[in-house]
Amino acid sequence: MGQTPMGSVPAPGIPVSCQSPAVAEVLLFHHAQGLTPGVRAFADDLRAAGHTVHTPDLFDGETFDTVDDGVAHAREVGFDTILDSGVSSADGLPNELVYAGFSLGGMPAQKLAQTRPGAQGALMFHAALPPSEFGGEWPQGVPLQIHFMENDPWAEEDLPAAREIVDTVDSAELFIYPGDRHLFADSSVSDYDEHCAMLLKERVLTFLES
Repeated sequence: MGQTPMGSVPAPGIPVSCQSPAVAEVLLFHHAQGLTPGVRAFADDLRAAGHTVHTPDLFDGETFDTVDDGVAHAREVGFDTILDSGVSSADGLPNELVYAGFSLGGMPAQKLAQTRPGAQGALMFHAALPPSEFGGEWPQGVPLQIHFMENDPWAEEDLPAAREIVDTVDSAELFIYPGDRHLFADSSVSDYDEHCAMLLKERVLTFLES
């Protein structure tokens, strides 16, 4: 259980001070530059807060210096192939997962959240697709956070989709950060913005503890 909100009643016989923070199991997908040190560090920060985090490598160990190079690689491999690989990485894991994805990794994260029973939530960083891409509406009761910079040059289509989702899904939140960077939460790439990344991480940890 997380911190008791003001006005709610603690579980009988359990003092508020003795309640443990909730922990989550997260399946986290990397972006087009690969499973970078920054993505690994982000996962480690979630683990340090007590959560279990899985970080499948959809690029078989390859990383790229720029988003353009990574997208070119993904195009060569095939976006559908990468999507299928991401979805299959959930095989053998519990159904009760939070699915998270940075940019390109948002595709398998969103598809799993929409189509795999038992999803506990979804975290979309710099990515969003219309729910119709994966067969229908957002699943009822599955909470969602979406994070973008307001002038992200890669968000021409994704940000409108994100706005559409939060306009129609009660459990969805959209956080917009000032700036024009894309992968601003990855500490190992040139897009990194420390202030916005720390704020994003705080919001993610609050989400996972709820």
